[in-house]
Amino acid sequence: MEIYLKLFEVLFPVFFIIGIGYFLGKKNPKIDTTFIATFAANIGSPAIVIYSLNSINISFNIFKDYFWYYSIAIFAFFLVGLIFLYFQKTKDIIRELPPFVMPNTGNMGLPLCLFAYGSEGLGVAAAISALIILCHFTLGVFLADRKFNFEVIAKSPAFYSVIIAVILLYFDIQLPVVIENTTQLLTYATIFLILMSLGIALTRLKIFSFKKAFVSSIGRVILGPIIGYILIIYFNLEGFAAGVLLIQCSMPSAILNYLVGSIYSPKKIVDNVASMIVVSTLMSFITVPLVVFFALKYFN
Repeated sequence: MEIYLKLFEVLFPVFFIIGIGYFLGKKNPKIDTTFIATFAANIGSPAIVIYSLNSINISFNIFKDYFWYYSIAIFAFFLVGLIFLYFQKTKDIIRELPPFVMPNTGNMGLPLCLFAYGSEGLGVAAAISALIILCHFTLGVFLADRKFNFEVIAKSPAFYSVIIAVILLYFDIQLPVVIENTTQLLTYATIFLILMSLGIALTRLKIFSFKKAFVSSIGRVILGPIIGYILIIYFNLEGFAAGVLLIQCSMPSAILNYLVGSIYSPKKIVDNVASMIVVSTLMSFITVPLVVFFALKYFN
């Protein structure tokens, strides 16, 4: 009974806030979320990285290890995407790979890992999310645009926050209390806003090809945690960090894939990406509770 109570405590806050966003989006279809996106990209995400990746929550060695483990997972996600898109006879496989490769480790993954494993879980989750942030502005842009764009990286505050956080971790430098308190406040505010914006986005993104999106989403929310579990077994991982890895591998496609695609890819591709984001997110409302239950039961 205790594990079911813990599962409820982890899942309810996340899904409840997503529900608030969905309700607001339905009630006011014209609600402007530009502020949330701008705030999250320029202030919120860097604050989360700085606050989470500090020596109190995570060591440099753990950061390095799980950064590496999830890099392997990303490569596996890439292969899964290639296989799924090839057998679905997709014309532009390269541009439709991002929603397979880059899951929603930020919007959903961070709060779930925080509620499941506390600040230590948040630290490991942030290490993984930092990798995904880097991928969005490098690999994501490269796949969507079919060419590398260094200017996008140079203008990304989140990119610099990752570098700063890694330097602080490496030299085991603790944040001054005033910075820790400020970034903590910004972290929780950002988590609330991005969860709510996820709910709002679900009222706006359309499903253009349900069958294709459903099949592709299997590769994201079902094969994703299977890949995570294989990594746990192969590297003999244990404890809360292994649970975080499993949860982060189970996340649906990130909305940022749609935002990047809408800038660099043709509309038809963007429609397919949006469809997979919506369907994988809806499917995750069933698969994620199962994965979190398994993580809480076997990795503590």
